[in-house]
Amino acid sequence: MRRVLGAAALAVGLAGGSSLVAETSPTVVAPEVTGQIEWGVWIDDDGCMHWWADGGEEGYMVPRRNPKTGKPVCLKKNTCLVENTDTLFASGSATLTATGRKRLQEFFLNAGAFGYAIYGHTDSRGSDGNNLRLSKRRAHAVAEVAQSVGASVEREMGLGEGQPVASNTSAAGMAKNRRVEIVCYRW
Repeated sequence: MRRVLGAAALAVGLAGGSSLVAETSPTVVAPEVTGQIEWGVWIDDDGCMHWWADGGEEGYMVPRRNPKTGKPVCLKKNTCLVENTDTLFASGSATLTATGRKRLQEFFLNAGAFGYAIYGHTDSRGSDGNNLRLSKRRAHAVAEVAQSVGASVEREMGLGEGQPVASNTSAAGMAKNRRVEIVCYRW
C-alpha cells in the first residue's frame, strides 16, 4: 500500500488520529520533505500500538493514544493457533509441505486479526544452535504464508527448544514441543 500525504497529515497520524491506521506499513511521500518518509504501526509484545516514522536519517516511535482518554491503544492478544510442526514440515526442514501451506493460508484468510506474531519451537534433539536456527526458519516460512495472503506479521521469532510445553524425555512430549504458535492481535 502506498499513500501520498502532506506533513500535516503525517503529524495527525502520529498524534493518534485513527483515520491513518492501516493494517500494513504504508510508505508516505511528503511533498514538503526531501526523500521518503516510511511510517506504520508497530505492536509491542503486550499488544499496545505505537506509531513509527523513519525518514532515513532519523526515525522515532510514539505510543498510539486514545485522543479522548490519553490511554494507550492496545489490542487484545491471544494465542489463536498452535500447530504441530510435524503437520507443516518434514523432519528437520523449514520447507512447508503443500498440505501445511494450504492449512496456513486458510487460517490466515479466515482469522480476521489486525496482526500476528509467529513463534517457532523445537524439541531438544540436536544442538541448541541448530534448533534455534530451525525454529527461526520455520517461523519465517509461516510468516511468508501470512504475508502472501495480505496478513500483517508484527513479529516472527524462533525460540528453539527454550520453551517446552512437555517433557523431552518421551516421543509424545517431544512431539508437543515441536510447534508453531500464532498469536492474534484483535480490537
